[in-house]
Amino acid sequence: MPTLPLREALRQGRAVRARFGGFRYIRFKDDFQGVPRGTVVAPGGMVWGYPHIGRLLSLEAGLEEHFAGPFQAEEKIDGYNVRIARLGGRPVALTRGGLVCPFTTDRLPDLLPTAIFDAEPERVVCGEVAGPDNPYLEASPPWIGADVALYVFDLMRINRPGFEPRADKHAAVERYDLPAVPFRGRFRPDEAGRAGLRAVSEEVEAAGGEGLVLKEEERPDKRVKYVTGGANIADIAVAAGNMADLPADYYTDRVQRLVLYLMDHGRERTAELDRELGRAFLDGLEEAVRQFRRERHVSRVYRCRFRERANAEAFRRHLAALSDAGVQTRILGLEPEGKDGYWVLRFERIAPRITGILGHLFSGGVFYDP
Repeated sequence: MPTLPLREALRQGRAVRARFGGFRYIRFKDDFQGVPRGTVVAPGGMVWGYPHIGRLLSLEAGLEEHFAGPFQAEEKIDGYNVRIARLGGRPVALTRGGLVCPFTTDRLPDLLPTAIFDAEPERVVCGEVAGPDNPYLEASPPWIGADVALYVFDLMRINRPGFEPRADKHAAVERYDLPAVPFRGRFRPDEAGRAGLRAVSEEVEAAGGEGLVLKEEERPDKRVKYVTGGANIADIAVAAGNMADLPADYYTDRVQRLVLYLMDHGRERTAELDRELGRAFLDGLEEAVRQFRRERHVSRVYRCRFRERANAEAFRRHLAALSDAGVQTRILGLEPEGKDGYWVLRFERIAPRITGILGHLFSGGVFYDP
C-alpha cells in the first residue's frame, strides 16, 4: 500500500474524521499529496477515491489523441457515483466525496448480490445508482420507472489505487451476476465515423441515454466520456427552475457542448431542436414561478425507500448536516410502506436564491441591471 500522508492531511483539514452508526472512518475532503479526494481510511483498509473522467467534444480527433489501441464503449448512466466495499465488517456505499451514504448502504441487498464481499472481501465495486427515487438528483434514465437501480462499471481493490483489468471485471460480473452498465461495443481509435462510434452515440441519444464512457483495453485507467447532445438539453430542463442557485456557466457550457455535438455529427439545427432548447429553459422557470405563488418557495420533493428505519433516521441526520452547510432541507414525513417492511422518507430541498429573488420581486422589490 502506498505511504499515506494521513496525519498531515488531518492537521491541515484536508481529511476529516466521520462516522456512520458505530463505524468510524477518515475521508479525504480534497486531493492531497497524491491521494485523491474521496479516499476513505477505515477498519478493514483504504478505498481510493474515484477519479474524474475527462470529456471529449471532438470525437474523431479525441480518439486519436487519447487512445493508443482498441477500447470498449460502455453506456454512461445518469445517476450518482458510489464505491461499495466491506469496511468495518459490513458492506458500505461511499459517495464520490467519501461519505458513507445511509440510503445506498441500506439498499445494497436490493441493488447487487452482496455475496461478492463474503467471497472476495478485498473487492471494491464501483457503480452508478440511478432512478426517480434517489435522494440526490432530479434527473434519472427514462427506462427506470420507479425506485433506484445500480449499474456496475468498474472494480477496484481495497488498499490499491487504480482499476482492475477489464477481463477480471467481466469475469466477476458473470460469476456474481452483478448488474453491469450496458456494453456498447469494441472499437479502434480510427472508428469514430457514422458506421462506428457516432452511430452508437446516436442510438443512445434516441433512447434518452446520457452518453458513453470509453475505456482503453490495455490501460484500464485510460478513459474518457462522450455525452450526447440531448443530454445537455435534459440537464438544462432539470436545472432551469433552480437557475439562480447555479452558476451561469452551468448553462452556457451545456449550450456550447450541444453546438459542438451537432457539428461533430454533421447535423443541422432544426426548428424542433430550437423549440426543445427554449422549452428546456422556459418550462422550468415557469413552474418555479407557479410553485412560488402557491407555496412561497421553490423546491424539489424527494421520495426514498429504506429497508431499515434506523438507516432512514441516519439519512435524516445526514440531511440535517447538509442544512447546516447551507442546503435547505425540510422533512415531510417518514412512514411505513404497506406490508413489505420498507420505510418511505419524503423530504424537500429548497432552492434558496431563486426563492429569495422571487419573494423580493413579488413583494414589489426593485431589480437593478448589473
